[in-house]
Amino acid sequence: LDLALGVGGLPRGRVVEIYGPESSGKTTLTLHAIASCQAAGGTAAFIDAEHALDPSYAHKLGVDLENLLISQPDTGEQALEIADMLVRSGAVDLIVIDSVAALTPKAEIEGDMGDSHVGLQARLMSQALRKLTANISRTNTLVIFINQIRMKIGVMYGSPETTTGGNALKFYASVRLDIRRIGAIKKSDEVVGNDTRVKVVKNKVAPPFREAEFAIYYGEGISRLSELVDLGVKFDIVEKSGAWYSYQGERIGQGKDNAPQYLKEHPE
Repeated sequence: LDLALGVGGLPRGRVVEIYGPESSGKTTLTLHAIASCQAAGGTAAFIDAEHALDPSYAHKLGVDLENLLISQPDTGEQALEIADMLVRSGAVDLIVIDSVAALTPKAEIEGDMGDSHVGLQARLMSQALRKLTANISRTNTLVIFINQIRMKIGVMYGSPETTTGGNALKFYASVRLDIRRIGAIKKSDEVVGNDTRVKVVKNKVAPPFREAEFAIYYGEGISRLSELVDLGVKFDIVEKSGAWYSYQGERIGQGKDNAPQYLKEHPE
């Protein structure tokens, strides 16, 4: 993914949007970003509007929960105010907002079921992003919005898919990532993970439309060892003949799942 982004990772001082269908790995990807931000000595915040953060899973992915700022706001306004305050403080390197779809305007929460609140969320988003972007570039904070996909009704040609929260985020995001499951990873008959593809749909800091593929294992997150094998083949460091993978003349495994397993058993 760092290669596909063209600048070696997600750019600081920018807004990034990650969107995709449900359980495609959006939150997993951002938790990995938080873990690497913390590993580099940075401070991260997670604004959990969906109230769905799993602390034990985050811990497994290397997130230091003791030093992660977590907020579970009640309304969309509150969530975006907290984000703006954290950005302005300049003390936070990475802010994740999960998710745009859950940023419900106060008027909607306080209203009755069935009340019409057309365009309220879109207006809230565009107002917040106008404020946020100026502060973000000044304090060099990275803000990641996680978003869900909706279907537009009555689209005859082109893709009927759209993201929630209006068009403002599309404009203000410097990088937009589309993440999808492309297949299941099986161990005998049991599904143990997903093969995942990320498309860089928009990129203002490098050429867009590049893709990255990686394996996400349940309970473990993105497999670094599978990536090492794939990149090794791509850059001719690892030789692949048929299903066999070999490194410097030594066979490291047969099949895409066994080579990473060999690396796990032989870390040297």
